[in-house]
Amino acid sequence: MAKIENPRPKTPNAVRGTQDMLGGTAEAFQERFAHVIATFDRVRRLYGFHRVEVPVFEATAVFARSLGESTDVVSKEMYTFEDRGGDSITLRPEFTAGIARAYVTEGWQQYAPLKVATHGPLFRYERPQKGRFRQFHQLDAEIIGAGEAGADIELLVFADQLLRELGVSEGVTLNLNTLGDAQSRDAWRAALVAHFEAHRDQLSEESLDRLSRNPLRILDSKDPRDRPVADSAPEIDAYLTDEARAFFDKVTAGLDAAGVAWQRNARLVRGLDYYRHTAFEFITDRLGAQGTVLGGGRYDGLIENLGGPATPAVGWAAGIERLAMLVDAPEPSAPIVVMIPLGEVAEARATGLVADLRRAGIMCDMGFRGNMKKRMQRANVSGASWAVIIGEDELTRGEVGLRDLRSGEQQAVPLAGLVEKLTAI
Repeated sequence: MAKIENPRPKTPNAVRGTQDMLGGTAEAFQERFAHVIATFDRVRRLYGFHRVEVPVFEATAVFARSLGESTDVVSKEMYTFEDRGGDSITLRPEFTAGIARAYVTEGWQQYAPLKVATHGPLFRYERPQKGRFRQFHQLDAEIIGAGEAGADIELLVFADQLLRELGVSEGVTLNLNTLGDAQSRDAWRAALVAHFEAHRDQLSEESLDRLSRNPLRILDSKDPRDRPVADSAPEIDAYLTDEARAFFDKVTAGLDAAGVAWQRNARLVRGLDYYRHTAFEFITDRLGAQGTVLGGGRYDGLIENLGGPATPAVGWAAGIERLAMLVDAPEPSAPIVVMIPLGEVAEARATGLVADLRRAGIMCDMGFRGNMKKRMQRANVSGASWAVIIGEDELTRGEVGLRDLRSGEQQAVPLAGLVEKLTAI
């Protein structure tokens, strides 16, 4: 009777909306991705922002309270599950809520005003498309405990410098608006509700749903049925208190003084009630519909929503994938030196030489197998500048062969002087 073999189990595919990256164009993207993070870390230090880490998951209530139970993110897009202890847990869909929670629970109030920055993965269940994934990555910067317009200005100048140093500022426009203080916003919201109620028959189903939950979001509806009603809606300026107007004037004056170009967008809104004053987006003309590369605003009521004291705060976030799509790829980090040992004795000595070169700050690599021809082929493909050839004959003479892979010229170099020679090149 023939033996029946167990079939090989099917390998699971990557989850839709996530990425595996290795080599080729993916490697070039990884270089740009790393370049965005390195530039962010360098610039945030210039502005005195401390690096902070928060958990990749939180109690679901953290995001439900901060983002609003009725928002699409909470109702449709969050990755929420019950852990083994029966608690409802959610993978973070954004950074601000977790940072605000930590500010309350970890006693960070003692450091206010607190300037913090972070970056890492976030998770949202939405339709994957260009520049948007279900596991994606963001940069994030927040100033907590500062109610002055200077905090808004500093964050905006920080964002502008980041985009400039990444080399992506051309074609990017800072769209700026004010949502006013609580009194201004309440008066404007009432006027908007009255306006939209008077034109209910002209609104889309989605906007009718928003009318009872967050009517401000109707203003940025992409549905063409909503545009005539949204475009004719009253603007915030008619409802600004003197204090709110003065705050916005300080922000714009500060941007002008810092040389940051901006344009007013009176239709730029944030739907949740804890947002106040400044709202902004840096928008590029190079990514189609997914044009916002960095956005944020002032959220003076969020920490109070999470059970903390009334605390002013302002922040922004930027998609790393979107920024990486815009930046030019830096030069690839190819090994400068490739070690080519010939024989077991030479390989043992070469292992020590590789360690010496790396400790001296020289990029070096050595293959695990292959004859000289194959090793040289790999060295040429790697983009290395130099090959160090060491065999038994070279060991007997106390030297190595140092070959310039660009010109093909080779010279003998004493073993004891190899590190010094390569450091001087």
